[in-house]
Amino acid sequence: MDPERLARIPVRMKQFVDQGSISGAVTLVARHGVLAELDAVGYQDVEKKTPMRPDSIFQIMSMTKPVVAVGIMILMEEGRLAPSDLVEKHLPEFRGQWMIESSDPNTRSLKRPSRPITIRDLLTHTSGMPSMPPEGLKELYSDMKTPLAEAVSVYSQMPLEFEPGSKWQYSNPGIAILGRIIEVAADQPFEKFCDERIFKPLGMKDSFFFPTPDKLERIALVYRLDENKKLRKAGRDTLGGDPWEYRKGARYPAPEFGLYSTAQDLWALYQMVLNGGTYNGKRFLSKPTVEMMTTLHTGDLAAGHEPGRGYGLAWTVVKDPIGGLQLQSIGTYGHGGAFGTQGTVDPKKDLITVFMIQRSAGGDSSERNAFLTMAASAIVE
Repeated sequence: MDPERLARIPVRMKQFVDQGSISGAVTLVARHGVLAELDAVGYQDVEKKTPMRPDSIFQIMSMTKPVVAVGIMILMEEGRLAPSDLVEKHLPEFRGQWMIESSDPNTRSLKRPSRPITIRDLLTHTSGMPSMPPEGLKELYSDMKTPLAEAVSVYSQMPLEFEPGSKWQYSNPGIAILGRIIEVAADQPFEKFCDERIFKPLGMKDSFFFPTPDKLERIALVYRLDENKKLRKAGRDTLGGDPWEYRKGARYPAPEFGLYSTAQDLWALYQMVLNGGTYNGKRFLSKPTVEMMTTLHTGDLAAGHEPGRGYGLAWTVVKDPIGGLQLQSIGTYGHGGAFGTQGTVDPKKDLITVFMIQRSAGGDSSERNAFLTMAASAIVE
């Protein structure tokens, strides 16, 4: 990779900080398994002028979802579950689930779906499960005090919104259900399984769901852009709660968004997947499993949040040229997060990129797109 072009990345990110669109950023580029760029600009805490660090810890939000997929794949290879399994096989409370046949402001008609939902349906966001928790759990995503088993029990009573497999609809409860399936199949709490089976073996020493006191000084705080495009502290109504309270008293691990991590920890996870399931001489998954997980599963369905993309098993996948306008090859996979974070793996270029910011609202994808394009354009053969 061209070092002069890579050196442009932190300069451009610092410009975004100076213009006030982000508080700070950490960027990482790796190719052929070698770290090519790791830089930190701006601030973890704007008010205190605490500098951003290369090992600053971020709430990566929906970038948590592929971690859940890796957990499911580990258990699949142990024979504890299969993607084709009915969800009710592992969680009996899902038996007899209903589906909305029609609805208007005053009435709702329900019927039985043509078939029960499967683990694969949840992984591909094609189950018909709603996008968000029901009104009765509206505080869950801010106070996070409801245990996962209890929340998923409530989700089991939510009617499907369409026939399983017929459409794509991003479903946070669907991923939480997968987290609960991991708990049942592994017979241990979801967060403990992730720590023991994924984080520690990969050396992801700064990845966790519930912060401990020794980590607080490195956690980057969350900001939003107000109506005047000024950075303000994110408040209690932010996903994950008040960032300045560090999830105090939380019990819900939020498989759909709950992980804290660093750029380097995520590089380890992505490198394992890019390597076909191995990392530092240890095999975590088989190559066929990795291929199944990162292959496009949603076909011609209108899937994903951006044109030209679809879904594998909880990973977004670039499926045509319009999805690769940041110079990503077809087949590139990864995931983003609600606070602007993004991780991508481009197998054709043997390239991994990690982009970390903490902005909950008010911005666009300018910073992320600039980073992705600059990283890929630094490749020289």
